[in-house]
Amino acid sequence: MADDLAAAARAYQQARAAMSGAQAEAERLVTEARGEIVTARSRLAEAIVEAARGGMRQVDIVRATGYTRERVRQILRAGGVEAG
Repeated sequence: MADDLAAAARAYQQARAAMSGAQAEAERLVTEARGEIVTARSRLAEAIVEAARGGMRQVDIVRATGYTRERVRQILRAGGVEAG
């Protein structure tokens, strides 16, 4: 019986250690993904501004990005483009 208890305790500790390792890896992945989102969002904003400067209509930018018209206007204003 003592052997069963010791084995169960070891299994429990191993499971907790594995969970801690998995949690740390998950947190690392989430942090990395957040950084990628920031980079992608910035790149998209630059592309929106360039598209508008190149003559692309706002309605077409909205369709291509999935952003609302207001969000596109905000991005254009921040990029120095007055939306019409």
